[in-house]
Amino acid sequence: MKSRFRFPLAALGLLAFLTNCATTVTEKEKPSNTSQLMTVPEATGARRPDSTGAATSAPDARTTGEANGIAATPATAVASEAATAGTTGAPEILSAAAASAEREKEKKMTALDYRNMLANADAILKVEPKSSTAYLQRAKAKSYLKNYAEALPDYAAAIRYQRDNPDAYYNRGVNRLMMKQYKAAVTDFSGAIKYRPEDKESYFGRGVAKMQSYQYKSAVGDFTKAIQLDSTYADAWEYRGISYSSFDKLSEARRDLEKAAQLNPEAAKSLKRYVGTDEGHTPIKTPVSRTTGGYHPKPGQH
Repeated sequence: MKSRFRFPLAALGLLAFLTNCATTVTEKEKPSNTSQLMTVPEATGARRPDSTGAATSAPDARTTGEANGIAATPATAVASEAATAGTTGAPEILSAAAASAEREKEKKMTALDYRNMLANADAILKVEPKSSTAYLQRAKAKSYLKNYAEALPDYAAAIRYQRDNPDAYYNRGVNRLMMKQYKAAVTDFSGAIKYRPEDKESYFGRGVAKMQSYQYKSAVGDFTKAIQLDSTYADAWEYRGISYSSFDKLSEARRDLEKAAQLNPEAAKSLKRYVGTDEGHTPIKTPVSRTTGGYHPKPGQH
């Protein structure tokens, strides 16, 4: 049975959806990720993931994203950024640490906050029709409200008016994880990495998207990079371990899942599920293959 992402839709923040792992397991057997999108990506959302309102869960793909400039409320944040961004409304590019902090703020927002964000972005766009900030805020609000298809044109506009903004790519990546557009999600997370190469959540989101496409060995590389950027990134350890188990690297899988469990006790479920226990118990689930099922995202992380 296929399972879906459990995004921390934080980004989408990956927005925070990034994603949840799935194989032939049931809903209760999903990985422990709480990343958000992408609150998507979406990979073990994205607790992140992710800007897809997921979005994720992302993460778990978990995947899900953060808004540039959310300080007190969506209204004051969008208005303030539009006022200081100039005619194109181009926001300042945040550092990876600052972006993660903003994603955490977004994860704690309510549905009413997201609707306010949407209304304020609409108001800004009436006077600043080329504001990339407003388009991104409106896109993320739609993602958080699970209007994923409606969010895509706004993400495209945000990128058109500011092509070097990694947050726009990241959050769209989480949004696409939630829409199961995995190839496009990989492209978006790559765009986020191009403009902010130190962003661990973008590597995690891309890894989740690759897992969804059965590219487990390639996903290992992205999770490895995320771990290099943050050795305490429990979701990355967990998902790398699951990826290893999918192509019979069980010793590596055990090492990573044991580390994940040390960092996050919830990951012990994946340890037992995919590699068994030190007492010699066999795994509950054998490594997945293209014919038996695959990894699936959980909103988390927009």
